[in-house]
Amino acid sequence: MADQFVQNPVGAEPPMLPVLRWDEPPEGPVLVLLDQTRLPIEEVELVCTDVPALVRAIQTLAVRGAPLLGIAGAYGVALAAVRGYDVEEAVGLLEQARPTAVNLGYGVRQAAAAYRAAAEKGADAEQAGQAALTAARGLHEEDAAASARMAEHGLVLLDELLPGGGHRILTHCNTGALVSGGEGTAFAVSLAAHRAGRLRRLWVDETRPLLQGARLTAYEAARSGMPYTLLTDNAAGSLFAAGEVDAVLIGADRIAADGSVANKVGSYPLAVLAKYHHVPFIVVAPTTTVDLSTPDGASIEVEQRPGQEVTEVTSPHMAAAGGGGGGLPVAPLGTQAYNPAFDVTPPDLVTAIVTEQGALSPVTGGGIADLCVRSRQVTIS
Repeated sequence: MADQFVQNPVGAEPPMLPVLRWDEPPEGPVLVLLDQTRLPIEEVELVCTDVPALVRAIQTLAVRGAPLLGIAGAYGVALAAVRGYDVEEAVGLLEQARPTAVNLGYGVRQAAAAYRAAAEKGADAEQAGQAALTAARGLHEEDAAASARMAEHGLVLLDELLPGGGHRILTHCNTGALVSGGEGTAFAVSLAAHRAGRLRRLWVDETRPLLQGARLTAYEAARSGMPYTLLTDNAAGSLFAAGEVDAVLIGADRIAADGSVANKVGSYPLAVLAKYHHVPFIVVAPTTTVDLSTPDGASIEVEQRPGQEVTEVTSPHMAAAGGGGGGLPVAPLGTQAYNPAFDVTPPDLVTAIVTEQGALSPVTGGGIADLCVRSRQVTIS
């Protein structure tokens, strides 16, 4: 089950609540999430005491973002194990929660493997559960370290492509601390540019239909004191035409073996615009987002979201007031909606992929495979 604890309304001064944390109150271990559906109006913690509650949090996007989903999935396995639930059932539920985000399955499998290995060596249920928890915590730490390295590599690449600073970066969806064990993926690069005094403007796509850019990226940019401007998704073309975009930085939910990138729907049109206007299109993601078992973009399963996300407008203001989601109809009753959560950008439209192992350009299948080999050779101390 899940409970919500409402904190004070968000202000400029208080630090952001942890995005995800493991807690052990007297009544038993829990996984505590920052409910991203309630941002930016208020910071609310969602407490998950079992895997079905975590699955609901994943599917409703209370917790989201590829790297963070991997971490959440690993902790979910640990939660099932230490509370004495069926671990294999938990693994199945978590892996199927969101099909496109490859990190989710990766995190689940890492924790499950640790649990099984401990059990095979004769560990009791409690000890095997602690092994799963240790694996989850390790994945959490690794992602934070990967985030920091991606920011470093991404800033170096930006400075190479755009000498002189004054970067005007366009980003889509949300790729900051809200999706990561650290400071994020693409957003972390922009943040590094800001701290180095080389960010002139962060253009933030609102990211319809769920407004992750307007609600979440703008929230993080404001907290960080970054110069940012929000725009509707369909206004991006006019920015390119006016010469106001120096680079596009996005994250990824899955990268296929050929370098095709699945990311929040609306990313592919930006890649086309960037190509036409000779603007670098850069993907920032950890190597855990690469799925060598998916050969190409056509093989990526794209999650289809409920149509009501398009035919209704959901306001976090209304949700915070107890509206249960606050859906306001904006289309005639019975209207069918096409609502893919992601689209796929082919590798020939991607200038570079930045991972914790460095930047890959041009993007090729061989280069992708080499990144994965290098990542397996690195251990986090």
